[in-house]
Amino acid sequence: MNDQRLSSGLHQFIRVLVFVALLGVAVRPLQAQLQDPAGNLFESVGVEPKLGASLPLDITFQDEQGHGVDLRSVIRDKPVVLNLVYFECPMLCNLTMNNFIRTLRTMRMNVGSEFDVVTISFDPRETPAMSASAKRTALQRYGRGESANGWHFLTGEQNSIEKLTAAVGFRYQYDPINGQYAHPSTLIVITPDGRVSRYLPGVEFPARDLRLSVVEASDGGIATISDHITLLCYAYNPHTGRYNMAVQRIIRVTGLFTVSAILGAMVIMLRHDRLRRATQVEEKTNGT
Repeated sequence: MNDQRLSSGLHQFIRVLVFVALLGVAVRPLQAQLQDPAGNLFESVGVEPKLGASLPLDITFQDEQGHGVDLRSVIRDKPVVLNLVYFECPMLCNLTMNNFIRTLRTMRMNVGSEFDVVTISFDPRETPAMSASAKRTALQRYGRGESANGWHFLTGEQNSIEKLTAAVGFRYQYDPINGQYAHPSTLIVITPDGRVSRYLPGVEFPARDLRLSVVEASDGGIATISDHITLLCYAYNPHTGRYNMAVQRIIRVTGLFTVSAILGAMVIMLRHDRLRRATQVEEKTNGT
């Protein structure tokens, strides 16, 4: 009986050892992932704003047909909204693109008319066929077929991608463990001469912020009277990438209008007083 108990206990002990060993095998990859330098993946991912920086317009990419194009050929005579993605992204890029298109659909501005959009993959493995498919989907959702010539989808080699992302401060990393890229989400608004004008970070893009950023990038070239008035009341916050109510600016503008109104009233009163006096003098002269 004692031998049976001893044997049973030994078997249970062996089972525990085997379980612990298997657990260690299962946990080790996760532990390695956490301790591996790649575990600091997200510390090196983000956006370093470089407002005013010039893009390397001579670097080349491939368009949807596989033709070589340089940035100078797609950043020309109007502001550009630059969208850095990779087409096989399983989640974030699709979410960002859908929200971006949703915002574009609410705007009176048209892609290809007042501004262009350039969507570039930062994955050098992706092909023109992928960008062509992504373009078809985007234009179908956007619903404005006349914008096809103003929305460019590009792929490129690692060297060109690195030069562009470094110029705009877009930091991303490839995660070999899950075979995906860790990357930020932002729209970058570029002036017609190829300088970084504004960043709109996040996965949702208010139509007001996008419109004002495009208007500012155009240096007022496409601004309406309403845009000018709005820009008097709102100012771009480079820390949040949003346009906030500019209280001090509103106070200045209100004060200016108040002073102008007072001066205008004083001028009218002085003119009225002079006219009254002149009328009285004339009446006295005629009476005599």
